[in-house]
Amino acid sequence: MRRAVVIGSGGGIGAALARRLAASAGFDMVHALSRHPPPNEGPGPLRPGYIDIGAPDSIAAAAAAIGGPLELVLIATGLLHEGEHRPERALKALDAAWLAGQFQINAIGPALVLRHFAPLLAGDRRAIIAALSARVGSISDNRLGGWYGYRASKAALNMIVRTAAIELARVRPAAICVGLHPGTVDTGLSRPFRSGVPAARRFTPEAAADRLLRVLDGLDARATGRCFAWDGSEVPP
Repeated sequence: MRRAVVIGSGGGIGAALARRLAASAGFDMVHALSRHPPPNEGPGPLRPGYIDIGAPDSIAAAAAAIGGPLELVLIATGLLHEGEHRPERALKALDAAWLAGQFQINAIGPALVLRHFAPLLAGDRRAIIAALSARVGSISDNRLGGWYGYRASKAALNMIVRTAAIELARVRPAAICVGLHPGTVDTGLSRPFRSGVPAARRFTPEAAADRLLRVLDGLDARATGRCFAWDGSEVPP
């Protein structure tokens, strides 16, 4: 039985990824995990379940309940703004609690997902664990500044992915561990900031999911540890 897990299936991209995987012929079961999972709708491959990316015990419990082997794990979570908090444009806007919250959701939570779910990947065949990152997490590509917490936490995520990939390759040489940049997607995360993005570069969640899954389909173990954009290009570190 081929199984996939989507963590963050309550968000726009995560929900689209779960639907696409469930509708494909590639998986017999798709575990769609979120803080507010819907009721299980029937005998299809979609299996809603609970996880809170900000709660370490919840991550461990979800992994233990699902078990392995798994062919695909997608971490589709992220935090850019919340309530009165917006991306910081200047040093004077930095707030310790808000910075910690961004690191919790964008880096620490995914790191703990890697801790508990990477050992569940199938060891005798190609298997993938991937996390949604962002081009703004590239240090070498940062020419505009601003967005301190989001940039830094996504850069941390990219380093976590790279480091985990090195460790994972020692015990599961066919496994792939990567970051994914989905582009600008019409979700609650990016909606306040998309006005300057050309219409041709703004995607629906469904289109973004299709593009990301095509990128994953084209990767092999040589890609592990890197970050790839929606068009298949590599995001520089």
